[in-house]
Amino acid sequence: MNILITGATGFLGSRIIEHIIDLKEIKHITATGRKFSVDNKLINTKVDYILGDLENVNFVKSLFKKDIDVVINCASLSSPWGSKKSFYNSNLLTQKNLLNESLNASVRRFIYISTPSIYFNFKDSINIHENSPLPKKMVNNYAKTKWNAECLLRESKIPYVILRPRALIGRGDTVIMPRLIRSCLENKLKIMGNGKNIVDLTSVSNMAEAVSLSIFTENFNESYNISNDDPVNLWESINAILEAINIPKIKKKIPYSILYFAAQLMEFKARLSPGKEPVLTKYSVGVLAKSFTLDIEKAKTKLNYYPKQTTSESIEEFVQWYKKKNNDKSEI
Repeated sequence: MNILITGATGFLGSRIIEHIIDLKEIKHITATGRKFSVDNKLINTKVDYILGDLENVNFVKSLFKKDIDVVINCASLSSPWGSKKSFYNSNLLTQKNLLNESLNASVRRFIYISTPSIYFNFKDSINIHENSPLPKKMVNNYAKTKWNAECLLRESKIPYVILRPRALIGRGDTVIMPRLIRSCLENKLKIMGNGKNIVDLTSVSNMAEAVSLSIFTENFNESYNISNDDPVNLWESINAILEAINIPKIKKKIPYSILYFAAQLMEFKARLSPGKEPVLTKYSVGVLAKSFTLDIEKAKTKLNYYPKQTTSESIEEFVQWYKKKNNDKSEI
């Protein structure tokens, strides 16, 4: 079996390669991304890295020179802010290009990494299942383009599996926790809302296992929520990580209504200065202030997905990796 993985040099893509590389059924992996990261490159005779831009049709064609059986699309612009065009190009145009070539190559399965942000509606949401009603208007361009990419995949008639992981954490995370840590170090992070919001997190190793299961499952043409199935208090978890890396806990709280209004003003100013991301967005305030958990019963029963790494274990994995990475930097 030959696999094509996009976003392979990123956090999730690299961990998927690490997870599936030793499976005897997999003979070759074509791994593509925009640029290398020393931390995310796996040296193995089964893996060929090809760097390039998935927005370029000719580059995408070149990825299919070797027969491809399964495409795993992890590539995405994941950000709380950005232009419609940038999200369209990164999340929708790339999906179109990959699907066109997958059809030409008679790919047997297409696994798409989507997002539960498509459900988000600025309300406390508990045990959301895959058929829960979606908001009439998606929360931002990221969620909108990810949903549209899902729809394109369904319409393509290629056998598919769509995975919607909630908040990936663990070794190699350069997005969620590092961003919060930077904000804290800059004295910009406060507890948003009452600090009692409960959320799901997902160990990246568990997500890699979900992708592995998706390669072989007979229950395809389905969408699956993925999480650790272990809701936690978000701010207690953030503070546990901060404490573990010797940063003082966050104690000050700011009411949600004040933060939401401030985010509205910041977004308005940012629109007047294109290219400048606001310090706060309505989406980031909502995500950090509202409870948000997923029902993963469908993934358990149809995908045979059961979380193996606990949330506390994945937090410890991140902490040890983060400490080592920053100690190594300080010694250079």
